[in-house]
Amino acid sequence: MRRLTSLSLLVGTGVMLSMTACHKDGGGLFGKKKEASSATGWNYNDQKMGGFSVAKNKNQITGPGLVFVQGGTFAMGATEQDVMGDWNNIPRRITVSSFYIDESEVANVHYREYLFWLARVYNESFPQVYRNALPDTLVWRSELAYNEPLVEYYFRHPAYNDYPVVGVTWKQATDYCKWRSNRVNEKLLMDKGLLSKADITNQSDDNTFDTKAYSAGLYEGTPGKMSSSVKNQFKNADGTPRAAQFEDGIMLPAYRLPTEAEWEYAALGYIGQNPGPSKKEGKHGEELIMNKQVYSWGTNTSGLRDIRRGTMQGQFLANFKRGSGDNMGVAGGLNDRASIPGPTRSFYPNTFGIYNMSGNVAEWVLDVYRPLSPIDGEDFNYFRGNKFQTVYQNENKEFEKDSLGHLKMRDVTDEESANRLNYQKGDVINYLDGDTLSQVEYGYGVTTLINDKSHVVKGGSWNDRAYWLSPGTRRYMQEDMATNTVGFRCAMDRVGSPEGNKFKTGNLFKKQRQKR
Repeated sequence: MRRLTSLSLLVGTGVMLSMTACHKDGGGLFGKKKEASSATGWNYNDQKMGGFSVAKNKNQITGPGLVFVQGGTFAMGATEQDVMGDWNNIPRRITVSSFYIDESEVANVHYREYLFWLARVYNESFPQVYRNALPDTLVWRSELAYNEPLVEYYFRHPAYNDYPVVGVTWKQATDYCKWRSNRVNEKLLMDKGLLSKADITNQSDDNTFDTKAYSAGLYEGTPGKMSSSVKNQFKNADGTPRAAQFEDGIMLPAYRLPTEAEWEYAALGYIGQNPGPSKKEGKHGEELIMNKQVYSWGTNTSGLRDIRRGTMQGQFLANFKRGSGDNMGVAGGLNDRASIPGPTRSFYPNTFGIYNMSGNVAEWVLDVYRPLSPIDGEDFNYFRGNKFQTVYQNENKEFEKDSLGHLKMRDVTDEESANRLNYQKGDVINYLDGDTLSQVEYGYGVTTLINDKSHVVKGGSWNDRAYWLSPGTRRYMQEDMATNTVGFRCAMDRVGSPEGNKFKTGNLFKKQRQKR
């Protein structure tokens, strides 16, 4: 087992080296001249000067299935009357950083791909891993309905390949996100020749690619065919080959569930009017935006039907239940053309190009549910559910993998956090709502159905009334429960410019001329 001498390799999935140097012409491996540090003058990527490796400044690529969401400020919470009387979505202005989110919900075919991989890699030694990942198809059953065809066919029949997967718990959804992260990064390393495709069939049990374990030196794999420039780039100071790290800018941050704030922001699709730099488009900083949008397609209409002239005029813009006993209208004039969840790229996308943020299936998000959140939280990147972790080290200060090949992590203790300024406990799920400071108690099963395993569900579904289509509405469910109305989609952190690729961060002014 390899021992690392520095924890800098594990700064975190998705964190890249900040480029603070002024670069000279060329660019080390990318030109004739070497890049040099503006702090010391020593060359980067120069074996004769220590061999400190610095990747060429590059933009984050967009991962498979994702769309870019430029962050900003918005009023999170209810945009219409609280007809349920829950008082759990009181509006509050917050800021959300730029991020990526799936263009559409995770489909049946995507989840079956995940199950196929689990069966191929773990089924011989750990068959329970595959069984634990299976969606609950019995969620389609009802005491007074004939839904057995959906129990048998909805998840596995190819006719439903592109329909959203349902019957998935919050825990299963988070496990899928971790698996997807590893497969995407493994493919990126294969494309560079740092890993060989021959390893795919040889992986099993703990000998599987895990991004964090690879970064920690606990998974080596077999090198593939590399170009000469790649071979030169991935060398240690002594000239021996090395593995890729996040500082190299090849691997992507982890896929994960979106936070509640991210999901709601992406659903509303707020894009300010006249945001461009030209005279025709307007000026930066005008911030013309309407924060009273009811549904996710607010730029088109405030109602449920398309009001534009054309063939789609009058058609429903989402898949929902219009009224009691009316899931799709009458024959010859179906109102939303879907009695159950429809294909993931059907209905009207919002201004970010994201499908079905209102209707089709409700979706799991990352947050732990509390009735007064986010009123009691931060106003920047609000999220409830932090349980801080760090890398596990054995008595020899070595990193270890678990039996499934994942890097072992452990919870941060309160003793480790006691002297910090920004937090004093490792588990802050109950912070200001359920802890001793708040003087609030949640007697699960006695006075409430809320506990630390209750997670937020956002968006309406095919079997919900229009009220739940508003992105500000929120419900919750236990993390080990599933229904036929709840699916999920993944998100990813954005690193670099919040405006997107090819944009610089900050307002860059020219230097002032100094008087003689």
